[in-house]
Amino acid sequence: MKPQSERLGTQPIPKLLTNLSVPAMIGMFVMALYNVVDTLFIARGVGILGVSGVSIGFPVMMIIMAIAAAVGIGGASVISRRLGENKQEEANQVFGNILFTIVVVSSFGFIGAFTFLEPLLKLFGATDNIMPYAIDYLFPIMLGSFFFSFAFTTNSIIRSEGNSKFAMITMIIPAVLNMILDPIFIFGLDMGVQGASVATVISQATVTIVVLNYFLKGKSSLVVKASYLKPQWSVIREVLTIGMPAFIRQVSGSGMMIAINLMLIKFGGEFEVGVFGIVQKLAMFTIMPMIGVLQGMQPIIGYNYGAKNYDRLKETVMLGMKVVTIISAGIFILMMAFPEGLMNIFTGDEATIDTGAYAIRIMFALSILIGAQVVSGGLYQALGMAKPALILSMARQVLFLIPLVLILPNFFGVTGVWLAFPLSDLFAFALSMIFLYKDRTLFFKTKNQDPPYQAAPSQG
Repeated sequence: MKPQSERLGTQPIPKLLTNLSVPAMIGMFVMALYNVVDTLFIARGVGILGVSGVSIGFPVMMIIMAIAAAVGIGGASVISRRLGENKQEEANQVFGNILFTIVVVSSFGFIGAFTFLEPLLKLFGATDNIMPYAIDYLFPIMLGSFFFSFAFTTNSIIRSEGNSKFAMITMIIPAVLNMILDPIFIFGLDMGVQGASVATVISQATVTIVVLNYFLKGKSSLVVKASYLKPQWSVIREVLTIGMPAFIRQVSGSGMMIAINLMLIKFGGEFEVGVFGIVQKLAMFTIMPMIGVLQGMQPIIGYNYGAKNYDRLKETVMLGMKVVTIISAGIFILMMAFPEGLMNIFTGDEATIDTGAYAIRIMFALSILIGAQVVSGGLYQALGMAKPALILSMARQVLFLIPLVLILPNFFGVTGVWLAFPLSDLFAFALSMIFLYKDRTLFFKTKNQDPPYQAAPSQG
């Protein structure tokens, strides 16, 4: 086992969490920045209808990413625990099955580009004015499904073996390349929304080559052999079972956007869809640091749980919770104090700025509670406990946000859409605290205590 994996059980927790979380936070920050810049170029170069087209098409892209998240995060949890148990051969077999699964599932996105793309966009709320922009954006994305799936999945795997710096690099490369290519394709080649999409696909294809080289040249703790690529359904089932909360979380995000777009068109119009497209990218930007902390925590938790180092698990949970709480407090202050300035980055249109600032102040009213929500579901997932992880992953978007989005606009109009966000934050936070309190002996036990649950069993 390489030192990058061994340190998960030996390095002091504050230093280890910093070493793992900071690269993840930087990588997530750069990725979020690329999404913001992408929207900025489209808003400035195409207009609010272009942003609306991307907003309508984005849920389809999120579904592709949801499948990759299920495979990658589920596989990362299994691999980190196998490495903690010193089962190198089984970890290699898990990785081989992950690669097989990526190839199979990404083929559906490629086929879908030629078959059901337009009907799907109509189902998701695309109007006649928005449809051309949505197709221009989504068609190249679906053709490049393999690159997105491979890059997104392997990033989690690389992080699970403790190599957070390279995981960060694999996030920075496509983000920076995309920001360079965006103005070339959108403005220089006058490709509009499709230019942004093509730039994204090229960026993901580039990092795919970099990651393949990493694994094939023996730089990873994991080994790629043809024999490991043979599907073992018990392994795939374990990976997908543990990864299902990530899939639900991503798909529910897609469902949330579909519901919001439909209600905005019903009670507002295409303009409000475009405004939400901008605000939603800002929301992604703010949550990325907390996801980075969680990504730093997960391999430490999974490894030390497998190695029965419960004191290190407890220390990781406590420190991680403190960090995400501080971050979420900073987000609350930023969004309450400077919403107009944030909107002004994307557009100079006064109506768009005013509407966006109004939405931001309502949507982020209880954003100080987001940190605990993000971490809680991830803790269970890192330990392979699929059921509580699934419930907490579904809580904010599926159990609370989507129903509130569908109900509140009937009483408050477009404002009801914005009100759904702080209310769902409150309810999801309360549910997270109930779970963490109930299972406090799991996350805060001593060496002499047996865990109240058992993680998913190893498949030998």
